[in-house]
Amino acid sequence: MRIDLHVHSCFSKDSNASLDSILEHAKKNGLDGIAICDHDTREGGLACVKRAKEVGSDIIVIPGIEVTSSKGHILVLDPDGDIESGMTPEKTIERARELGAVVIIPHPFKITSHGIGYVEGLDADAVEVLNSRCVTGGANNKAKRVTGELGIPQVGGSDAHEVKMVGCSYTEVDASERTPEAVLQAIRDGRVTFGGRRTPVSYVLKQVIVGRIKKAKLALGIRTG
Repeated sequence: MRIDLHVHSCFSKDSNASLDSILEHAKKNGLDGIAICDHDTREGGLACVKRAKEVGSDIIVIPGIEVTSSKGHILVLDPDGDIESGMTPEKTIERARELGAVVIIPHPFKITSHGIGYVEGLDADAVEVLNSRCVTGGANNKAKRVTGELGIPQVGGSDAHEVKMVGCSYTEVDASERTPEAVLQAIRDGRVTFGGRRTPVSYVLKQVIVGRIKKAKLALGIRTG
């Protein structure tokens, strides 16, 4: 199955992507599933699970969080509770494990997007080695090389903040069943590979501008929909 493990919705401060449009584009772009990983909240993921059921979508939806640790971002998939931001990567992962979650280190060497800068010694199930929003190949290539040397499972994610880029990169998951539980277990077992491409620079720039405008509105107390 083809799953995009790193998607942002309008529940992130830097995205305006609605849940309905994400589900529609996931289907249109050939995905079997998505993980909604908004910044420091799982509300978007939980809402998307509910919305998929309401509209009868067959897209698998995994609720997640892109947690801001003291050194950078960590993807936590299907936690049974919230996770405090600002803890060390090790403490963040420890808390994620207490909540029964799958842990992925996203764009570890993309320092401009809060990559934590290392992966060795972390209790992660996988590392994102193809992040579509990396404008150049350097950070992704380093992630591939380092994880290959360490024998850590490699996954891909679009890091989409705009619906058209959902599924731009993805993870091929060898799951036993077409369920969120089976997908998560396959990631734990390392039955994953990555695929896809980088987001065109024009879309990355557009996403950055949209994100800054939304953050400014929120800071001024202006409703963004």
